Amino acid sequence: MRGLYHLTRAHDPTRLVSANDGWEQPAGDVFAVHDYTPDPEVVVRRYADLEALEKAAETFRPGGRRLALEGFEWREKPALLTEFGGIAFSQGDGWGYSRAQSAEGFVEHYSALLEAVHRSKGLAGFCYTQLTDTFQEKNGLLYADRTPKADLDRLCRATRGPAQPYDEANPLGYSRRWLDKQRKAAVSV
Repeated sequence: MRGLYHLTRAHDPTRLVSANDGWEQPAGDVFAVHDYTPDPEVVVRRYADLEALEKAAETFRPGGRRLALEGFEWREKPALLTEFGGIAFSQGDGWGYSRAQSAEGFVEHYSALLEAVHRSKGLAGFCYTQLTDTFQEKNGLLYADRTPKADLDRLCRATRGPAQPYDEANPLGYSRRWLDKQRKAAVSV
């Protein structure tokens, strides 16, 4: 996988590459974590800051796997929660990492998880699992036919999190650590 990472970077150095998303990462431009804990306080404990992230990287084992393999310098990468949530809410059979019994319960659980993610300063970004239900997984924000499971305005507010001050020099809100690394890389080219 390290070879594929380097080959991909050589082919297109303008894009971020994740060599093995979620665990057992041998190389990559991001430190990607899959964490399906249903407990918002566990999310905060694991990712509150860089110190908590360091501890999680050493002790958290999703599916019994290490997050990073020996030799991967993950501390120099932006940490992303690339899969989390997975709250199932559906009328029929289906699977999810946790389950809500009502649309209200779904929004409340989703909002609590997102509030925890937004409080977690050890993270540079996130990707909720998942946008829509699939054949067997019923943990989407939308049903498989793309109709909303709950009030979209409330889901959007939870996803956006608290309003952040606008930074003219950094309008997309990249972490300072990541920006500094990009500036150093640009100077060395």
